Amino acid sequence: MKAVLDGTVIAEAPKDDLVSIEGNWYFPPSSVAEGVLVESPTPYTCPWKGECQYFDVTSGDNALKDRAWSYPTPYPTAIERVGKDFSGYVAFWKEVQVVD
Repeated sequence: MKAVLDGTVIAEAPKDDLVSIEGNWYFPPSSVAEGVLVESPTPYTCPWKGECQYFDVTSGDNALKDRAWSYPTPYPTAIERVGKDFSGYVAFWKEVQVVD
């Protein structure tokens, strides 16, 4: 599967390597193109997944604030609930299209 922003593939991995949580596809950290994500200071803690790290997504001249997120160290109960360790996996907001 691919995450595409403005026609540019910014993440790519086999579907079996991704994790689907609440309608969002989470990509393994190694599948995200270098330099696309810039850590954001925006704080958020999900009640069941844990502390979230937001990222600004950049592609060419386009910079989208807080349009990607990850859970660097999700709660053990979240990993159990999802059925796979998704530590550090990255999901994208709607401006980034996820396609097969």
